[in-house]
Amino acid sequence: MKIAFTTSDNIHINAHFGSANKIDVYEVDQTRYDFVETLRFDGNLSEDGNEDKLLPKIQALHDCTIVYVSTIGGSAAARLIKQRITPIKAQSEEQEITDVLTKLVQTLSGSPPPWLRKALQQRITNFDEIEEEVPV
Repeated sequence: MKIAFTTSDNIHINAHFGSANKIDVYEVDQTRYDFVETLRFDGNLSEDGNEDKLLPKIQALHDCTIVYVSTIGGSAAARLIKQRITPIKAQSEEQEITDVLTKLVQTLSGSPPPWLRKALQQRITNFDEIEEEVPV
């Protein structure tokens, strides 16, 4: 599954979702995690209530299961959830991306908590629906 992190330094989860100009994406499974890409966003990204800046980010995260953020507005969180992307607030802006990834790998190799099983199941269901809509 793909996991995203809002970051200003590619180390910590320290950026607000709406104003983040970088989002790092990783592929995670039961045995490891791998960096996939850094998504970059331009334009006016200030925390000003401008909802237009959210759409490109939500579209770019379409294949992610979870996005970790330092903070996120209610509207952005609702829009992510509607797309079956689970937003999770970091414990602090000092929390490191690699710490979260290591813990996720351990969790996936054991018994994931209900919220994570549900997020994974929604992503699988959503993928199946997309495949069924593609004409052969």
